[in-house]
Formats: sequence, C-alpha cells, structure tokens
Amino acid sequence: MQPSVADLIRQYDPSLPLDEASTPPASWYLDPRIHELERRTTFSRTWQYAGRVDQVREPGRYLTCEIAGERILVVRGDDGVLRGFFNVCRHHAAAVMTEAEGCAKNLRCPYHGWTYTLEGALKGTPSFVNECNFDRGAHGLVPVGGIAEWENWVFVRLDDAPDKGKESGIEEFFGQRLVDEIAALQLGKLHWFARQHYLFDCNWKVFVDNYLDGGYHVPHLHKGLNSVLDFKHYAIENGPRHCLQSSPMVQGEIADFAAVRKGERALYYWLHPNFMINWYEGQMDTNLVFPLGPDRTEVIFDFWFADVSPQAEARNRRSIDVANIVQDEDMGICKSVQQGLKSRSYDTGRLSARREAGEHLFHRLLHADLSAGLAG
Repeated sequence: MQPSVADLIRQYDPSLPLDEASTPPASWYLDPRIHELERRTTFSRTWQYAGRVDQVREPGRYLTCEIAGERILVVRGDDGVLRGFFNVCRHHAAAVMTEAEGCAKNLRCPYHGWTYTLEGALKGTPSFVNECNFDRGAHGLVPVGGIAEWENWVFVRLDDAPDKGKESGIEEFFGQRLVDEIAALQLGKLHWFARQHYLFDCNWKVFVDNYLDGGYHVPHLHKGLNSVLDFKHYAIENGPRHCLQSSPMVQGEIADFAAVRKGERALYYWLHPNFMINWYEGQMDTNLVFPLGPDRTEVIFDFWFADVSPQAEARNRRSIDVANIVQDEDMGICKSVQQGLKSRSYDTGRLSARREAGEHLFHRLLHADLSAGLAG
C-alpha cells in the first residue's frame, strides 16, 4: 500500500539537532503529492518574488508573473499605491493582462472586454444591461494576501498571513536582522542589467540543498569559483527564515573568475523558500527558484551592477559568462542527484555539522510548512 502524505511527512524528524540530522526522505523530492502540497503551503503562504520596483514605479505601470500556479498582476494605481491581484477576469476567468509588463490607463480583459480600474474595481461590462442581482462592486479583481516593496524588489504573498500581527510584513516574516543587513549593502546603487533562465532536471529542493551546503561542494565542483574564495574561512549564519553564507575573497589564479569576482567578502543569502541574493562588491545576482514539476525546475537569474554604462558592458557580460560556468556545473550535479534519489539504495543522507546548517534550517521550515498544510 502506498504511504499517505502524512506518513511521508512524519518520516522526517525536525527535532533532531544538526549533528544527528539527515535530509528528508527521497519521497519528498519525487512524490507529486508532496509537490502539490508545497504549492498550496510553502509557495502560497510565504513572500514570493514578483518583480522589480523599477518595473512599476509610475502610475499605470504593471507586471505579470506566475506564483504557485496562479497568474498574478502587480500594478501601480493612479493614487500611487502598489497593489497585487489575481490576474483572472471575474467574468470567464481569462487573464486580464497578457504582457509581461507595460503601462495602461485601465486593465482590460481581451476575452469579452471587461475593464477594471488600476485599483482593481470593475468599470466596464459590455452587453451587461438587465442582469438581475448583478453587483458590479462585488466583481472587482481579487487582491492577493499581501504585497511589499523591499529594496529593489516587489514581493507578493498569495494567502493572508496566519497571524497578521506577527508575520504580515517582510520584517516580521524574515526578521529585522536580515532587513538591516540587506539595507547596509546599499542595493539602491545597483542597477538591473540582464536576466537569464536556467532549466534544471531536478526537484526545486535539490537546487536549494545544493545552494545551502555551506560551500561543501565548491572545491570539488566549482574550480573557478573556489579559486576566488577563502574556503577555510567560509561561514554560515542562520536567521529565523534565512541563511547567510559568506567567505573572504582572494586573488584567484583562474583569469576569468579573478577579473570579475573581487572585493573583501562574498555574501550568499538564501530567503525561505526560494529566493537567493549573491552579492559581490559592485554587483549582485538574484536567483528565483521556480518549480515546474516534481523533477523539473527553472532558476531565473537577474544580474545587477553598479555601472551599467556602455563602457562597462563588456565586463558585465564577462561576469555573466562566469555565472554561466557555475550554473552549467550545478545543472549536471543536480541532475545526477535527482536520478540518485530514485534509487532503491537511497532514502536519506546525513548532514555535515560543519557545513550544512543552512540545509537543516530549510528542511525544518519545509516540514513546518507541510505539517501546517495537513492540519489546515
């Protein structure tokens, strides 16, 4: 008999300390039922990256995205307020706005022409004249549970916070410590430059585990990256819902990496569940991990630089080329892990107490998300 989802979740013990802990069972990375429960919990009840603030800075500017299988619309109203809505027409469920971003005076569905204001109120309904008991005021776009502008980014929460007084905002969810640390980086001095998409043949958690292994795999898999990091002094610090991995930087001997990875220290932030910030002096890339299925993941990289002038373009492109090298290496190993998770010889693996504190935090937070989903 196939074990229930509750049985699978109970196979992981979140109370074990790091020096006794193992990964969740392989079924968490393979079973479609776990994937669906994550969609309804982890990706619906956390703050999810939606886009950049510069995309929606002026009234009428909007962007669209998908979060946990839901089409989302973020728009700046005529009143200057940023709002998030489910991008679903209240008539027959078509997407209201179909472009990735743009500027509009109103929000018009291309199917039957229903029109909404920038504040989400239903304004126009062609061919609706004598319909009984039709309340136009009750048919506006449905708002998301929360929206936040933080640093250079827009975040959306699909569901309402379980306790609005405790975890409703970014600060409450991630903790003031993280907010203060990110503010100290002065990200407003960085400018968006480019976006790239990477497709991984693995469960999204395989990618996150790989990111959070405390640099464990770097000397073995990433020779170029390892050449500019002082691995002996690699540090891991956990917060309530984030992990900071950091390393002093050294002058590497691999020219491609040495030319574009400089500064005193590299900072790698993971924010539960699927957003990463990789910061080096004068540049940053952010990673959004987007599950496409139990064994397929898209990772979206946005690249930011202090100098985006034409004179700096060649250097910035070289920096992206270096990132591509690292991602190609990660793609191969993540695919190998996903294949290994299917083996009858494997179920769980022990964690390194020295290196894998970030993974331990991730697994415990995920267990809490999934358990809450079963309870509610």
